[in-house]
Amino acid sequence: MSLPYMLKHRGFPGRLAGTDFQFTLRRANPKGATALIRRERYKDRKSADRRADIAFVQALLAQFGDEPFERGNLDAGRLSWLFEREVKPFEADSFDIESYEAILILDLDLIRVNFPEAFEVE
Repeated sequence: MSLPYMLKHRGFPGRLAGTDFQFTLRRANPKGATALIRRERYKDRKSADRRADIAFVQALLAQFGDEPFERGNLDAGRLSWLFEREVKPFEADSFDIESYEAILILDLDLIRVNFPEAFEVE
């Protein structure tokens, strides 16, 4: 069985340094991409989870900025924490939540509100 096509975003960090928080996949799932869902972020989330969100948003900003991008090898679990808020379908009417080829775009205004530290240069 051949694997579905999955764009690998070269230069994108694979995980948050020093943790097990995964940002990218190594290979496509033979059954297809895991569906993106909107996960609720509650105020009592652990600080490590929040740090992972910030680092992921910073990596997205650095890699894609305000340009549409293909989901590719970006981790579905990590994207789901931002999906339908900071990360949105580029064309909602033709968006497939289970496709590696789905096109996404960042909502920079919402990122400025929810993750202002993502715009800080380290």
